[in-house]
Amino acid sequence: MSEGFVRRGVLLGLALAAGAPAAWAAAPDPAAQVVDAFDADLIDTMKQARSLGLMGRFHHLEPIVTRAYDIPTMIRIAVGPSWSTMTPAQQSALTEAFRRLTAASYAHTFDGYAGERIEVEPNVVTRGPDKVVQTKLFPAHGAPVAIAYRLRESGGAWKIIDVFYNGAISQLTTRRADFSAILAQGGAPALLAHLNALVDKQLK
Repeated sequence: MSEGFVRRGVLLGLALAAGAPAAWAAAPDPAAQVVDAFDADLIDTMKQARSLGLMGRFHHLEPIVTRAYDIPTMIRIAVGPSWSTMTPAQQSALTEAFRRLTAASYAHTFDGYAGERIEVEPNVVTRGPDKVVQTKLFPAHGAPVAIAYRLRESGGAWKIIDVFYNGAISQLTTRRADFSAILAQGGAPALLAHLNALVDKQLK
């Protein structure tokens, strides 16, 4: 995996994967267990990265992302107030495009494994209706990177709704800033075209 992986941590949100299962801390909190499971799936994908190829990684990661992330909540927050003015068909199309973009971003970035590992902090912080799971990503070389996941309960399960890189950069805040100008210029159709173009770019 390239050194650019660490620098792109915020874009992917994502992305914490790594290390041998023996290195994981016990995670009795259900939110921390979600992060543990997500990490395990990402590690598996990284180890198979070359044999799967880019599109293989994408299809492998789609159900993993769907299971771990609350995509409908994320896209609604990222779009902001104009979400309520969109038709159900537009909302559905944007949700699907955002789901595909999240999976495509992981598939593009997780292109190999070089012995990275992740440690999950078992002491989960509760903030209102949400929980924050702190993690540290230890790359093959260089200093560890702090990445925190914000999770919210949905349908009886805890799901990721935001990721913070080095304790400061919110993925959703970044997305919302990016989407705002596009929505102002062309509304839902323009944002949908933008998301689909980003998916195509990640999968080239």
